[in-house]
Amino acid sequence: GVGKTTLIQKVAQALKSSGIPIDGFYTEEVREGGRRTGFDVVTLSGKRGPLSRVSSDSSTSRREYRVGQYVVDLVSFEQLVLPMLRNVNHGSDAEKKICVIDEIGKMELFSQAFIQAVRQTLTGSGTVVLGTIPIPKGKPLDLVEEIRSRKDIKVFSVS
Repeated sequence: GVGKTTLIQKVAQALKSSGIPIDGFYTEEVREGGRRTGFDVVTLSGKRGPLSRVSSDSSTSRREYRVGQYVVDLVSFEQLVLPMLRNVNHGSDAEKKICVIDEIGKMELFSQAFIQAVRQTLTGSGTVVLGTIPIPKGKPLDLVEEIRSRKDIKVFSVS
């Protein structure tokens, strides 16, 4: 709630209008009647789909991924994000790209394929990643801490 996504959107817009090749996604709050009901994934190419929604019941079915009151729609998330990340990773080195990943957090990390794709994107030579990670609180998220401790990463705290 400090403005990470807003900052990412503005930077992405500035880079795009400078003609720099950029792709990726950000997460956006979904509100109904003044209250947050979930989050959507929005790709920079304009596709949108649900990341999570408030669950109406407290009984959890098997294979349901939850963060607090939100149920994560892993299928929707992976269908939107994975093809875009694969595309970024398979570009030639001549097309150096910027890849926006907002955010690498608890909901997104239910996807093993996403974790793999993020690692691949970070180790790929031709891609600069502009991403957001949550501040550490509670149980550390393995990939987030791995990213935070990398030598080739510059972390800025947004407040």
